[in-house]
Amino acid sequence: MSSVEDDIPEQYRIRQAKRERLLAEGRDPYPVQVGRTHSLSELRAAYPELAADTQTGDLVGVAARVVFARNSGKLCFATLQDGDGTQLQLMISLAEVGQESLDAWKADVDLGDIVFAHGQVISSRRGELSVLADSWQIVSKALRPLPVAHKEMSEESRVRQRYVDLIVRPEARSIARQRIAVVRAVRSALERRGFLEVETPMLQTLAGGAAARPFVTHSNALDADLYLRIAPELFLKRCLVGGFEKVFELNRNFRNEGADSTHSPEFAMLETYQAYGTYDDSAIVTRELIQEVADEALGTRQVPLADGTIYDLDGEWQTLEMYPSLSAALGEEITPETTLEHLLSIADRLGVEIPSDRGYGHGKLVEELWEHTVGETLWEPTFVRDFPVETSPLTRAHRSIPGVTEKWDLYVRKFELATGYSELIDPVIQRERFAAQARAAAAGDDEAMQLDEDFLAALEFAMPPTTGTGMGIDRLLMALTGLTIRETVLFPIVRRHSN
Repeated sequence: MSSVEDDIPEQYRIRQAKRERLLAEGRDPYPVQVGRTHSLSELRAAYPELAADTQTGDLVGVAARVVFARNSGKLCFATLQDGDGTQLQLMISLAEVGQESLDAWKADVDLGDIVFAHGQVISSRRGELSVLADSWQIVSKALRPLPVAHKEMSEESRVRQRYVDLIVRPEARSIARQRIAVVRAVRSALERRGFLEVETPMLQTLAGGAAARPFVTHSNALDADLYLRIAPELFLKRCLVGGFEKVFELNRNFRNEGADSTHSPEFAMLETYQAYGTYDDSAIVTRELIQEVADEALGTRQVPLADGTIYDLDGEWQTLEMYPSLSAALGEEITPETTLEHLLSIADRLGVEIPSDRGYGHGKLVEELWEHTVGETLWEPTFVRDFPVETSPLTRAHRSIPGVTEKWDLYVRKFELATGYSELIDPVIQRERFAAQARAAAAGDDEAMQLDEDFLAALEFAMPPTTGTGMGIDRLLMALTGLTIRETVLFPIVRRHSN
């Protein structure tokens, strides 16, 4: 046959027949329990330097997946692999298990099966730590074969069948464990600073807290449309109104937008809010947080990327202001007073496509031009500060620079990793900002925020001066590894097969 895909139906048929035969013989290929005493990593740790050709006399029970097998004569060898990738040699000999059991091993066991073996811990003549079995059984019969060892899975196959990717590729297991370590380190760093982790609604009656298109669903019980949240911001701010001074949430957000190497419709997001701080304070906390996460999860701030290069996260990080950096890139001064017509002429000259039906105003155009001329060049960690008022409806106006807000975005390796504000807490101005967003929505901006009367009511009870931040956990993994967003997510969204 011409390919692995062509072989799968035949392989499946053969393995299914083995399953049926085992059941008919009263040998359950999916038992409820086995007598495992050690994981493979525990066994290797217990016998780190066993001399060659040694019999310990110690009896153990191990269970793991068969990833290699060599059956010949009176002695069969198999390589077992644990979930963490640890491997151990299993030996099935005629002298220990008898002819019937040895024949059954040769006839019944396929690559990919999970087996249990009881036996003595030994070292082979070549010095390989092994278990010499005195009994064995199939724990879970694999009906599908593993990919052939010499042929790598395609990227699409790795994403669609991550469970197989985790079995056969050490890098997949490594990034999954790195993600776990990063999330743990993020929580630890915030808890050390006195932040409390809270939970806010995933289903919301209004989509607020970010400029994005939401997913809409319908509640039969309420007979009302609900939105999968695009951000937890407005509920976390309600916590500060209620008296919590430092809160964070690390959970899923959903945005009904495009998917590419840096975007996913479903993504993990960290948001933090700290009373009596400014965007200067949150920038420091964010830098320290990322550096501490690199220390704890990777053991270094000079992080090795997937392409073999080193990315330096240590030290202080550079800062740019949006309008001055855009002016420098264009060779002319751009200010909050620059007209929409002039910005459109610059976009036309640079070939920056501006949708005519999206209601772009001054602020959105400034950000598009800045992204095109400056953002795509920022390789080193860089805080970009002082954004247009129009595109930052939840952000406090700058205390000394007219026409801009106290907002920063953190760029790492040319993409936005995090954002931070000095939060707007004046309910009157917040209502005006929401009204401006409503006008933008009417003009065609499908990412404009909805007016949230309950949030405005909360602000009217008085919220302390606050700084807030948001950081994508998927993007943090990208920054620390050099991988794409689909590689950093264990089970990313994929398009359904037609069949």
